[in-house]
Amino acid sequence: MSMEQLIEVALGEAPADLQLHGTLLNVYIGELQDAYIAVKGGRIAYVGSKPLKARESLDVEGVILPAYIDGHLHVESSLLTPSRFAEAVIPRGTGCIVIDPHEIANVLGVEGVRFMVEDARRTPLKVYVMAPSCVPATNLETSGAELGVEELQELRQLPEVIGLGEMMNYPGVLSLDEDVISKLKAFSDIVVDGHAPGLRGAELSAYISTGIGSDHECISPGEAYEKLSQGM
Repeated sequence: MSMEQLIEVALGEAPADLQLHGTLLNVYIGELQDAYIAVKGGRIAYVGSKPLKARESLDVEGVILPAYIDGHLHVESSLLTPSRFAEAVIPRGTGCIVIDPHEIANVLGVEGVRFMVEDARRTPLKVYVMAPSCVPATNLETSGAELGVEELQELRQLPEVIGLGEMMNYPGVLSLDEDVISKLKAFSDIVVDGHAPGLRGAELSAYISTGIGSDHECISPGEAYEKLSQGM
């Protein structure tokens, strides 16, 4: 399936593989619309109010809506493997998840992360991975493995890895800990998630200056507003 084929289908010059007709939830403008959706080679080529040529056409009930993307979770907390987790969430509308497998990494290291990736490949659920940045989270913990910058660079070679997982060691960022800074530098060209409850003011600016772009650990509305205003 090529870009040219998508264009031809959208223009009505070639038949779609499948055309759905039903009520579409348009999440861009917040409206329910009567719509035709033309699919070619697994890609949506057309969404509009008029039908196109198609090899198969179906009128569907209910509401057509995009699959949910869960942007951050730890599958291990569900006590399920990724493939079993997929069986539970796909029928309920989740089509993609972004996981930070630092829980299994604390037990099995790189091999634990590889297991999660390989098991996820068995399912139609799209699974992307943030390489665990803090294994162990602190030097006060006893873990089964450690992930240094070399191990993280090894994991980065996996096609499912799209960034560096939540940098929980924010004291290490601010104190210029060599190991922490080397990890941030190794992933400076892609997405880096944050984890810094209570961090505000100049320390927050220092944390963000490293390229960390998100945080889901705010402990007050004021902190959340400050981080949002700083671009997190």
